[in-house]
Amino acid sequence: MHIRRLSILPLLATILVCTVFAQRPPGGARPPVSGPRGIVPPAVGSPGEHPVYHHADDEARVEFRSETVLVQVPAVVTDKAGQHVHSLTKDDFQIYENGKEQKLTVLEEVNATRASVAADSKPGVFTNVLPDRDKPRALTIIALDTVNTPYLDQSYARRELIKYLANNIDTGQTLALVLITSKGLKVVHGLTSSAATLQEELKKASGEIPAMQTTDPDVEAAAYSEDVSNLFAPITAAETQVAVNNFIIRGDIDYTKFQQEAAIETTMQAFLGIAWSLGGVPGRKTLLWATGSFPFYVDSPAAVPAGRLAILYERAMQAMNEAGVSVYPVDVRGLLSNVPDVSTNKIRAGAVALQSVSNRAWLADAKQDALKDFAEMTGGKAFYNTNDLAGAFQRATEDGASYYLLGYYLDTKNTKAGWRQLKVKLKQKDFEIRVRKGFFVTNATMNPDATRVVDMNYAIGAPFEATGIPFEMKWGAMKESPGTPKKQVNFSIHVMGDAITFDSANNSIDLAVVAVATKPASKKDGTGATIAANLSQDIKGNLTPEKQSIVKNHGVAWNNALALEPGQYSVRFVIRDNFSGRLGSLSVPVTVN
Repeated sequence: MHIRRLSILPLLATILVCTVFAQRPPGGARPPVSGPRGIVPPAVGSPGEHPVYHHADDEARVEFRSETVLVQVPAVVTDKAGQHVHSLTKDDFQIYENGKEQKLTVLEEVNATRASVAADSKPGVFTNVLPDRDKPRALTIIALDTVNTPYLDQSYARRELIKYLANNIDTGQTLALVLITSKGLKVVHGLTSSAATLQEELKKASGEIPAMQTTDPDVEAAAYSEDVSNLFAPITAAETQVAVNNFIIRGDIDYTKFQQEAAIETTMQAFLGIAWSLGGVPGRKTLLWATGSFPFYVDSPAAVPAGRLAILYERAMQAMNEAGVSVYPVDVRGLLSNVPDVSTNKIRAGAVALQSVSNRAWLADAKQDALKDFAEMTGGKAFYNTNDLAGAFQRATEDGASYYLLGYYLDTKNTKAGWRQLKVKLKQKDFEIRVRKGFFVTNATMNPDATRVVDMNYAIGAPFEATGIPFEMKWGAMKESPGTPKKQVNFSIHVMGDAITFDSANNSIDLAVVAVATKPASKKDGTGATIAANLSQDIKGNLTPEKQSIVKNHGVAWNNALALEPGQYSVRFVIRDNFSGRLGSLSVPVTVN
């Protein structure tokens, strides 16, 4: 039985805390905030002040790159028995944005195939183009999170995932396995219909101790709620122990916030990478996220991390929406008591001990609520407080096979940044419907220019192939470079025309193409991988109607060459459509003799 065993002392302490807080005078009470089960987060600043959270609603007005933005909303409709409901029409749905009904312009019932996904293979041609790329597929990506999960729980998660896969050996379901590690996203195995293969990979996978695991829970609670000043809220100003504790661990809070920011960045980059890798595969995808917590506090759907991480977070959310990725977090810590463990190596008593109990209770509930809120924001569902993890994994995969795709056009005259709440109603009251809670309308999500540099930099070093822009690549002849030991290694790229976005104002295109040749790390002299050559070019211009038709039907070709010395290389090609923000990428080997 996977359960946290706690003594009766924390329970008694919790009861005492409730009594003390109920008797606290108005001058020392903290105002209520939106939090789990009504528990207020740890105090910030002086008593009476609560933490300042960051929200997309406070960002600058949105500059829309396009006047026409289609909002697509996958909707899973089931009856009371949990069976998918078919053959509904536009008249059966009503869709609302921020409480205002929208005109439903698109409705499509999607029944996804379980056919295998593998890139087309031609002699001498490398590609990220998938066969039947217009056919929706039911895909499940398993992400084992070692950044936000306690070390021992990672082992438990692996065992339960192996059990889940054992029940899907003969289903033909298309699966993939990735690890979210402190060093970034690691692709263990790409899309496959062999659950047995993933079982073997999981048996070999190793865990890591998360940086946050050794953090004092009270310090973590303070950092999680963005408290960088006071850890405990004194009941009376005369309590010296409170001030002493705050002074000692103030530096711990700052360090913990640094670790937390690293966890946020790693986690959201992983989600962004997964979304890009699935961008060229139509259909609603299930992301099984085996984790222990969400890396920051979500007090409302509009919440975003502070500083530069806000752009990454919003961009990842947008990419998952566009790729049809719904996140199903499974809290692999199993069945948890709602009474916090107050064991600590620090001696605390009186009001300090009582506040510690309150902070830890808030932290435990906040983590679970954050998983729940994040799942609903993407159209998924969170599973927590259960030891049947294999069953939770199984239930999460059942949504992707059948759903409806709803669509309406966004009002681009409304340039207010923030979170737009979505709600879909059915006229038949006996049916249940699940859709994502909403979406961000910010410059990071609606203006591709805002994330161009960040996108390209991340895509160049990413461990996966992005499929949003499908293209083919092949090597050409190698020619001598007079006066140098290098050779000109020619190549050609062909971008599929139906993936290119045209600016409606002047029929223009805008593609950014980058090629980076890397020499592998050397075991002999201990040197790491080095960049041997790189080049970039923008393919842009206004097209006549005749040329636009040619590009749509035949695509765009790009020919160039890299100057390389004899040796073995891996060349990373990245193509970005700067009008849509979609990306395609390939890593291709080459040997120069």
